[in-house]
Amino acid sequence: MAGEVVLLDCWPSMFGMRVRIALAEKGIKYEYKEQDLKNKNPLLLEMNPINKQIPVLIHNGKPVCESLIIVQYIDEVWNDKSSLLPSDPYQRAQARFWADFVDKKVYGASRKVWSTKGEEQEAGKREFFEILKTLEVELGDKPYFGGETFGYVDLSFITFYSWFQAYEVFGNINIEVECPKIIAWAKRCLQKESVAKTLPDQKKVYEFVAQMRKRFVSE
Repeated sequence: MAGEVVLLDCWPSMFGMRVRIALAEKGIKYEYKEQDLKNKNPLLLEMNPINKQIPVLIHNGKPVCESLIIVQYIDEVWNDKSSLLPSDPYQRAQARFWADFVDKKVYGASRKVWSTKGEEQEAGKREFFEILKTLEVELGDKPYFGGETFGYVDLSFITFYSWFQAYEVFGNINIEVECPKIIAWAKRCLQKESVAKTLPDQKKVYEFVAQMRKRFVSE
């Protein structure tokens, strides 16, 4: 179960943050290797030759790829502490459904908010808020998506929070006004040490996104 754990990652990646939170929740010690995604190193290409993407968890020399799959792997291997997925099969299936929803919907829509302009950006903003409001309905009056405790869906979504300032500035939007439950939930998640210590400062992410935006948008 124990052994050598290495994480190939890039600091602003909301997908990599998921893995870092899961490792922190489990109290797993690991070696972090920051990756330059413009100049991918041989280890990343060797460990993930199919997608050539981060994050990659290397456990005893064996790679596990794709953030949600990695989180499930961590939960199954280090199953003696802080379960992330519910034990009930139906609840576990529901958690996987909503994490998959976040994976497929939130990233694409939020990317349009900061990397486009004009009609495409306006459409992206509408789509983004529609997705957040769907998530607000699923959250309901529960403290966390899974109920009373922080879990798999929370972990899959909270990492986007570090990008919220960038979305708001470049999209000229106010997420708290439109989706107050999401912001209240995010602040609740940030009370957890594993989340607070993992998520980078929003201003730092904003500065990173500002540089990225220059490649996509001519102001």
